[in-house]
Amino acid sequence: MNGRVYLVGAGPGGPGLLTARAVELIAKADTILYDRLIGEQTLEGARVDAELLFVGKQGGGEAVPQEQTQALMIERARAGREVVRLKGGDPFVFGRGGEEALALREAGIDFEVVPGVTAGVAASAYAGIPVTHRGMSTAVALVTGHEDPSKGESELDWRALAAFPGTLVFYMGMRHLDRIASSLIAAGRPAEQPAAVVERGTFPDQRTVAGTLGTIAERARAESVKAPAITVVGEVAGLVDELQWRVVGPLAGRTVTVTRARERASELARRLAELGATVVQTPVIRTRALPGPPIDPSPYELICLTSPNGVDCLFERLDDGIHPPGDSRSLAKARIAAIGPGTARALAEHGIEVDIVPERFVAEGLVEALEQTLADGKVGRALVARASEARDVLPDALRKRGVEVDVVALYETVAEPLSDGVLARAREADYITFTSSSTVRFFLEAAGEKGLSGATRVISIGPVTSETLREHGIEPHVEAERHDIDGLIQALVTDAATQA
Repeated sequence: MNGRVYLVGAGPGGPGLLTARAVELIAKADTILYDRLIGEQTLEGARVDAELLFVGKQGGGEAVPQEQTQALMIERARAGREVVRLKGGDPFVFGRGGEEALALREAGIDFEVVPGVTAGVAASAYAGIPVTHRGMSTAVALVTGHEDPSKGESELDWRALAAFPGTLVFYMGMRHLDRIASSLIAAGRPAEQPAAVVERGTFPDQRTVAGTLGTIAERARAESVKAPAITVVGEVAGLVDELQWRVVGPLAGRTVTVTRARERASELARRLAELGATVVQTPVIRTRALPGPPIDPSPYELICLTSPNGVDCLFERLDDGIHPPGDSRSLAKARIAAIGPGTARALAEHGIEVDIVPERFVAEGLVEALEQTLADGKVGRALVARASEARDVLPDALRKRGVEVDVVALYETVAEPLSDGVLARAREADYITFTSSSTVRFFLEAAGEKGLSGATRVISIGPVTSETLREHGIEPHVEAERHDIDGLIQALVTDAATQA
């Protein structure tokens, strides 16, 4: 039986502008064919085993032929796969979605169209430009600034566009901006009419260049504006200064590589983007749950968890024979210790209030925090639930204090394959963040001899990670004082302020 193809609009790229339906389909797709303008975080929700195929087109550069993209959709659907054709913006607004839908209909493949937020409206709004506004514009025209070069003559009616009683929004027109402006002026559009170019609209590094129809091409050239960008022509473009609402964050203009596992990276990436950073997600590791028998927590007076991943894996195997498997009530008799606030939050999501969280979020800090608990003499047996490759600082310290310790390896950290393109971007970023020793080892293993750019500043989450960096010949530029994500972000922001 044939599968189904979903022509999905991914929006203009800004975090949070995916529709709920798009998120749902990305999460269940067998195959995803995606464009160049798909945002860094858009594919985070894809299944680990999903087939991700890049079919993008680079203006003036290499491109995957449209015929090949359509053939791939049809081939995968005929193999019974659920296929998401993920397109920037809206699939039916300069996205060639209509062509793809016709090809699917001709091939007898069922399809669904999922509209997306189109850049002409979204990028304008993010720049503080309403495309319609009472007393200024009661209509908006969306116009391609890049026509098929094989057509010979332009299909655009410049006289009609010049006379259009409203806002003109040009897509894909940066290479032809001089011609667009001069053609409109020649056809009667006032040269002094406000105009603006919005580069990378809705992305953290969005910027706007404003002027008039007569000056906008030169202004954009002077500011080295590049695609992707939209051009807004009309009286509403004059509101850009008054209605600008996006605050320039402390990391604006900075590129930051995040090496955390994909399932843990999204929160860090989101917060960095909110601060203005362009985030290069480079998940060099992923966690894999290890098989094992059910875990009965009833014999333990103390249970120590050293990561959010450990929490999730513990609850998958938790079974005291009394409560249903995974039920938090089975932990009621034990004191619960978490190595840091992230682990404590993961426990809270399961209804567990943590008894002990150290001031220093490392194994040594947890040992110090447990001193009073151990001094009470009420801990005879403890469970340490952790990763397979973790250090033995905690269990060794507990044993020295007479505690019987069971160490259970719940998961392991393995390498996540990365493309050469992703690694190249990661190496050349302004900053790279390391949140564990395993992210250091696996990133340097993937990077090979090329390593890091000398201009990239290295941010470490804490002393253990820093020591691993030094073992590999890298001195971190900054080590977070607070050894968690909050501390890492604060360290990065503080350093960025000194590097301005």
